This record gives sequence, structure tokens and C-alpha cells, in this order.
Amino acid sequence: QVHLVESGGGLVQAGGSLRLSCTDSGGRMYDMGWSRQALGKERETVARIDSTGFRKNYADSVKGRFTISRDNTKRTIYLQMNDLKPEDSATYYCYAKIGANYGWGQGIQVTVSS
Repeated sequence: QVHLVESGGGLVQAGGSLRLSCTDSGGRMYDMGWSRQALGKERETVARIDSTGFRKNYADSVKGRFTISRDNTKRTIYLQMNDLKPEDSATYYCYAKIGANYGWGQGIQVTVSS
């Protein structure tokens, strides 16, 4: 069981930065990540991190601008987003991979103004 709670979204100007956090109140460490979905578009996974924090993957659209990390002592993963662009505007969802299934947070809005 996971209970994921995201925080840190909001409105920022293009070129700015935001840091998203996702805390899991469940009992185990999982591979986790961030996906986003813009209005009228399909959900896109932008970053993934394994349970140890050593293996990370990024979508090409965010590579070099976004950094995923985790602090297992706080049961929290982070997404540092730099040089934000209007096309990064979306609802961002934290997820945990639980075997073949996924648990999802409620989503948090990120809006980048031009």
C-alpha cells in the first residue's frame, strides 16, 4: 500500500525553477517517478528513480533541465525543475511501481507562463 502526497507546484515564469516533492506514507521503498499530463495530451513519464536512488532515467524533453532524487529517510522523492518552459505546464503525478502495478498521487499543477 502506498499513499503518495505531492507538493511544490505552482505558477512560474519561463526560465524559472520549481521543486516538486512526493512523500509516501506506506511501509516500503519502491521504484518511483514523476509523470505529467497536459490538457488534451497523453500522460508522459518524465523521470524515474529506483528504490536505492542510484538509477535514474529522464524523458528527452526534460533531460538536462530536470533532476530526480530521493531521501529514503524522509520517504520522499523530489523533482527539481530548472529552465522551465511553457510546454512543461501540466498536472504532475508522483507514482510508485509496486510489482506490476502502480500507485499514484493526486496530482499537482505546474503552470509556466511565457
